[in-house]
Amino acid sequence: MKIKSILRILYRFYRKIAYAKEQDPIVHRKITLYKKKVNLINSLGSLNPDKIFYVIQRSPGRGMFSNVTFVVNHIKVAKDYGFIPIVDMQNFTTLYNEKNKICKTENAWEYYFEQTSNYSLEEVYKSKNVILIEDIFYKTAGFFYSVNESEELKKIFDKYIVLNKSKLKLASYLKKKLFQNKKILGVHFRGTGYKLGRQPHPATIKQMKNKIKKIISTDKYEKIFLVTEDLYNFNGIINEFQNKVIYLKNSIREKDSNTAFDTYPRTRHRYKLGRDILIETCLLSHCDGYLDIRNNVREAAHAFNLNPNQKRYFIDNGFNDSLPIITKYIWYIKSVLPKKLGGFDENI
Repeated sequence: MKIKSILRILYRFYRKIAYAKEQDPIVHRKITLYKKKVNLINSLGSLNPDKIFYVIQRSPGRGMFSNVTFVVNHIKVAKDYGFIPIVDMQNFTTLYNEKNKICKTENAWEYYFEQTSNYSLEEVYKSKNVILIEDIFYKTAGFFYSVNESEELKKIFDKYIVLNKSKLKLASYLKKKLFQNKKILGVHFRGTGYKLGRQPHPATIKQMKNKIKKIISTDKYEKIFLVTEDLYNFNGIINEFQNKVIYLKNSIREKDSNTAFDTYPRTRHRYKLGRDILIETCLLSHCDGYLDIRNNVREAAHAFNLNPNQKRYFIDNGFNDSLPIITKYIWYIKSVLPKKLGGFDENI
């Protein structure tokens, strides 16, 4: 067995222990296509002999905008070689796939976005030349975790990441209903599982309150548009700023890491999880000001750039690069320690 294969098995074993409740799709389809690493399949059919299709799949994938970044990076590969990119989140299911069709499709990508080419999956898999990729993020091959780090990726994002008509209509409607031509400060307040992993440390409730107060005092925002998946963060901001806060009432807010994916409290729940964060991100991108930490929602909101005059604010608590055994405890320790003993700065 190759060293890379052994390391991958060990890594998956580690994740099973460290993150026992890691999210999983609710739909598992039987894949009959030949699949290993990047493969050129030339025995599926005879259509389009002069074309090469590049099928992008990521199963089970990660969160909404992690998947989007993955797709954008692979579209670049397809463009570099003259291939035709198409996203298959139908045969290769993600966390957002439902058992029944949504928006007349089983392809979770098309729940939210326009397809990246004018060809259907049915035609692609009847074509002569099909490249089927492996669901790996090739950082060593020049992939970027943020589309904003690459001018070329940003152009690809603008061209190919297009909301479908129903999502465009919904985002436009909610912007008018909620914002009402007022000066809005968008606040994305990550919490729950984001406190546990090797990633930027999220803000504490006290830090976020202090920062919002300072920004409102300085720049005179009339309302706060709050996005958070963390129930404690949500209640903390609502209790402090009360009627000044607007938010999407139907979005799921939870007490721990994976409650949203562990339960199914509403019809089409997995689809709605993706829909809600997509719409919230578009609304954050529309705001006059935007406060957050570094994460995939931030990168997507910046990439959409729906308000070119947006003023952006940032809380930086550093990166959690602790040893795996203690990673998920570090945020909680630092959140109760005073600054002089290594805790977070309350007035960052």
